[in-house]
Amino acid sequence: MKKIIAIGGSNSKKSINKKLASFVANQIKNTETIVADLNDYALPLYGIDLETESGIPENAVKLNELLESADGLVISLAEHNGSYSVAFKNAYDWLSRINGKVWKNKPMFLMATSPGGRGGATVLQTAKAGFPYLGGNIITDFSLPAFYDNFSETGITHEALAAELELKISEFSNAIHTL
Repeated sequence: MKKIIAIGGSNSKKSINKKLASFVANQIKNTETIVADLNDYALPLYGIDLETESGIPENAVKLNELLESADGLVISLAEHNGSYSVAFKNAYDWLSRINGKVWKNKPMFLMATSPGGRGGATVLQTAKAGFPYLGGNIITDFSLPAFYDNFSETGITHEALAAELELKISEFSNAIHTL
């Protein structure tokens, strides 16, 4: 059975991005979904001096091993002031010190959502531009605007957005199952 790792790019205990990533990953048939909560991989703030003095933290090694074990990645990014959340960027920085190909060339469904009308579009564009240089094999992407208006526990409530997401899930699923 294929293994999908779902990550919400935030350390919020009520992360809407973790909800979206988990929901999408669980739509992919014949797979096992593991939801990685950044709070379970707490890391000190990255700095070269800390790395030189103490090495790579155990939680960074564990997160790297989890990513390595995946057949596919579903990542939904929180947007903080137009960029990654500090928790996500910090984990990303530590991971890059283990392996410059952070995302291991695993098929990736890249997403973002926010309470606002742009749905994390700025951070999504940043990731789409940068992740391929770090081993990001982005199969498809999706932005969900106005999360609280367009999402419920049963899925996307906006008809056009739901149809768009369904097509993208199918595209990602096909990529995972043809490995």
